[in-house]
Amino acid sequence: MKVLYVSSEALPFAASGGLADVAGSLPQALRNRHVACRVVMPLYGTIRPELRAEMIFITNIMVPVSWRRQYCGIFEARAGGVIYYLIDNEYYFKRDTLYGHYDDGERFAFFSRAVLEILPYLDFKPDIIHCNDWQSALVPVYYSTMYANREGYTGIKTVFTIHNIQYQGIYGKEILGDLFGFGEEHASLLEFGNCINLMKGGIECADRVTTVSNTYAEEILDPWFSHGLHPILNERRYKLSGILNGIDTVNYDPATDPQIFANYSAKDPSGKAANKAGLQEWFNLPARADVPVIGIVTRLVAHKGLDLIKRVMWELLSNADLQLVVLGSGDAEYEDFFRSLAGAFPGKVGLRIGFVPDLARKIYAGSDLFLMPSKSEPCGLSQMVALRYGTVPIVRETGGLKDTITDSGDGEGNGFTFKSYDAYDMLDAIYRALGAYGDRDYWPTLVQRALKCDNSWGRSAREYIKLYESII
Repeated sequence: MKVLYVSSEALPFAASGGLADVAGSLPQALRNRHVACRVVMPLYGTIRPELRAEMIFITNIMVPVSWRRQYCGIFEARAGGVIYYLIDNEYYFKRDTLYGHYDDGERFAFFSRAVLEILPYLDFKPDIIHCNDWQSALVPVYYSTMYANREGYTGIKTVFTIHNIQYQGIYGKEILGDLFGFGEEHASLLEFGNCINLMKGGIECADRVTTVSNTYAEEILDPWFSHGLHPILNERRYKLSGILNGIDTVNYDPATDPQIFANYSAKDPSGKAANKAGLQEWFNLPARADVPVIGIVTRLVAHKGLDLIKRVMWELLSNADLQLVVLGSGDAEYEDFFRSLAGAFPGKVGLRIGFVPDLARKIYAGSDLFLMPSKSEPCGLSQMVALRYGTVPIVRETGGLKDTITDSGDGEGNGFTFKSYDAYDMLDAIYRALGAYGDRDYWPTLVQRALKCDNSWGRSAREYIKLYESII
């Protein structure tokens, strides 16, 4: 089986979020299970020179973008045993950031056409083209309308994965032909809500549609979560499923991680105490082994549940013996809130505004509890990383958080959960977690459960292979 994995970003070349982690890990996991998987992505100007220096130029072609014909260079690179094809066009991709430009629609229309146009120049005809989010949603549309019956293209199946339904690629109908190259006969595939909606086109035309957790696949059928796309998703429900993301368990391994204060494992978890002491010292907090440390690593934006934290954290810190360490950046409202909290509770709150990857590792390893009360979370990686480091998550039951964390009140769970989006329900879960931490006979058992959870990409890869086999 041959899979061409299409992504607008992928590690180690370019990243702005979780999609890059997926595109950098899932293809490796598929290859480890004897699936020939290669990745195609844009050749951004932000890619590090040392990575560019190792790329091999294959050829260049011209790619149609409606009435335009644009240069397309094809480069090949290897990372982690996976072959990557990088699409070069400096006009579209030599920019300081990956997204957020006035012509993103044209940029990724070019990318989507290029994915299909380069196939005759590769020694690789895929059985499956697996596309991700709105930036490559046009690939299934172009394939089904323009390429499916061409010589050399027949028999290919397409999969489209929704990583975050909030971002859909929405444009005015007036550019359907001029920018995307479609006639009125194909307008219905893309029109939605009196606009052009690229994600809607991917849902319509792909053979299968997936999301990044089972619960999120159910949630996006509901108007509360769908950002307007629930009518088309309910119509196409027969091709929708959820497959939970994984994490790179080699990269995130407390037994070998060089960025934490001390290494440890499920067999010998004693080093976790040294990480807690090191974290407290880093944040200038009292080095107390008896006080529970709650960690937060997040973007400081509303849908991460920060309004719940804002409502009750002052009360919690005033009444409970604990420490809180926070790493993140985002909306000024929440940055200012955490600054005021750190100022009011200097012996209890440690704060770093920004994102420092090695500090994130130290928080995962040194905290006792990890708070993640998201309003919505398609999959979530932080709670799985926390488990990997033996840090017990406190989460709201939504999306992938619900699929990975079960409440330990049943005597078997790996964390603490709450259902409704309510600050005092969250506070109750925190108090239950603090109570469990105080039970010195029970707490080591819960930490062991966390350390032994399997959230590897191998599990996810097996599910994707079943999906691929079902359509070919």
